[in-house]
Amino acid sequence: MDLITFKGHIYPAFQAQGNAAQFAIPFAKHFCIGKGYDIGFCKEEWKLPGAIGIDESLGNGYDAMHLPEQDVDYIFSSHCLEHVDDWTTTLEYWLSSIKKGGVLFLYLPDLSQVYWRPWHNRKHKHCFTPSIIEHFLRDHGCANLVISGVDLNNSFMAVCTL
Repeated sequence: MDLITFKGHIYPAFQAQGNAAQFAIPFAKHFCIGKGYDIGFCKEEWKLPGAIGIDESLGNGYDAMHLPEQDVDYIFSSHCLEHVDDWTTTLEYWLSSIKKGGVLFLYLPDLSQVYWRPWHNRKHKHCFTPSIIEHFLRDHGCANLVISGVDLNNSFMAVCTL
């Protein structure tokens, strides 16, 4: 079993290899139907199948805060929101880009993974818990909210309709 240790905490080595979306995609396929975006997918092989990829590395002018001018059926995003400057403004923008009745599907790193905390991993600007995301989404009128517990990837899923 491949493990890594950080500050006395032991984690699966796959947490340091990227492609966190692989753990959420099997669930996302049940919710993310129609036309939608995968925001921050990083590599084509990591993108939600059928989604329009939005990633600043593509160099086409689109990123988390600059989406194409169209409402979509869903937005899927895995391990992206912790990298943006202002996660609340970003998430409000995403919510405004989804059609009424559409779906937001987030897969986020949890505070329980010590290395992913912003004061250890400078690529991360924020840390999350299911409770923080639940309060935000409820306060922004999201319905049918489902939030998972923290998984073996020290991450959680949040899914809601608008």
